[in-house]
Amino acid sequence: MGISTSLVVFAVGAILRFAVSAVTTGYSVHNIGVILMIVGAVGLLLSIGFWSSWGGFGGLSHQRRTSTSGPTGTTTTLTEERQS
Repeated sequence: MGISTSLVVFAVGAILRFAVSAVTTGYSVHNIGVILMIVGAVGLLLSIGFWSSWGGFGGLSHQRRTSTSGPTGTTTTLTEERQS
């Protein structure tokens, strides 16, 4: 569940909890609203947590250079890792 989906689920839950005044038998619209708000909040927290652990674009840069030098044809490989 993404951030925008979590916010939509939370908003629908808030509407069901605070703006709807329907009375039903068998289930409570207000309780469904509370459940949707909880699911939206948990989804939002998980999305933010996974987003920060992902690192975003340009997090870790890998660079590989290969150079050949000399008459014997020795090859030197240099691997560089930078944390941006």
